[in-house]
Amino acid sequence: MTTPGALMQRMVKHIQTPLLPAIIAFAVAAMAAAIAAPPVETNIDAIFAPLANTNSPGVAVLVRKHGKTIFARGFGVRELHTFAAIDAQTNFRLASCTKQFTAMAIMLLAHDGKLRYDEKLTDIFADFPPYGQAITIRHLLNHTSGLPDYEDLMEAAEKRKGSLIWDETHQVHDEEVLALLKHESAGKFPAGTKWSYSNSGYVVLGLIVKKLSGKSYPEFLHERIFAPLKMDSTVAYEKGKSEVARRAYGHSKEGDGWKQTDQSSTSATLGDGGVYSSLTDLAKWDDALTRHTLLSEVEMNVALTPAKLADGSQAVANSENPDEPSSGYGFGWFLGAHRGHQRMWHSGDTMGFQTYILRFPAEKLSVIVLCNRIDLEPGNLAIKTADLFLQ
Repeated sequence: MTTPGALMQRMVKHIQTPLLPAIIAFAVAAMAAAIAAPPVETNIDAIFAPLANTNSPGVAVLVRKHGKTIFARGFGVRELHTFAAIDAQTNFRLASCTKQFTAMAIMLLAHDGKLRYDEKLTDIFADFPPYGQAITIRHLLNHTSGLPDYEDLMEAAEKRKGSLIWDETHQVHDEEVLALLKHESAGKFPAGTKWSYSNSGYVVLGLIVKKLSGKSYPEFLHERIFAPLKMDSTVAYEKGKSEVARRAYGHSKEGDGWKQTDQSSTSATLGDGGVYSSLTDLAKWDDALTRHTLLSEVEMNVALTPAKLADGSQAVANSENPDEPSSGYGFGWFLGAHRGHQRMWHSGDTMGFQTYILRFPAEKLSVIVLCNRIDLEPGNLAIKTADLFLQ
């Protein structure tokens, strides 16, 4: 019987002598390069190291590859009273990254047979004005509804009254947003004819969850998404009703220092931006999306299909980030490509917070960047991090 050692000797004998030194040199060089190459964790850390200040708000960063968390770290502090450090358990206001949870809630109701995507807004809210007869749930999900922006409606209402109605202590709530929309006689454009990012649409979707499920939006998300996935610290926050553990507070730059700017008049709405979560919990959410834990792959495909307009053309979705190229939009996700790699992502921007969730499904790569300060560009940081892994 030929032993492995004898077989190796035969193979070496058959290698032409002039080639052997070159092969050995190549192998040695490859081994040296592998030893000299810094671990990917070091490369990621280098991107965010300038934010590692124990006296300033900062950022939390999660990187997952092939279903495993390979980086989860905080930089800076979650608030300026105790200077508690940001870590993987720190909960940030997700702002518009909430929309992926609202979309999932609607899709779960469709799974339950409680709604259809082409159901009309007036089928659900019978007292909604006639312009709602042309608006479907699908239009609300993909931002082609034409609903007026509720912040514009708030401003108009305050001008009519001649004084402030809402502020950071008396905040607008979802039902008030719906009431403002009901006072309008038309949308910004006929439903399905244009794409226009709509916080109003996602507030309404949150109210649809409440009406059709018989549970509040926070209760439904907890029972159908957060609890099953063991996202134990994630919550759709309602002041006086819920608490946020290990809470990060939002901040803005003021001179050479920082000012806590955590709440505004619109910080109490839910479906468009009210969820708080941490890296630890968002890793579970990412895993559920990869494994199709909540919905089958077929059911999820509709969320990852770019919206089309009434004339059959693809709706061009202009991301809130001016550095992002125009793209498509599905249900709660921007859709497009980066360096030839298909991706899904969403950004969030609200009082004192900026967030970004980026996924490359084919590469099984996800990057999440959560900031409790508004002077950063989490989308650019996420892309720079993802580029460490993309060829």
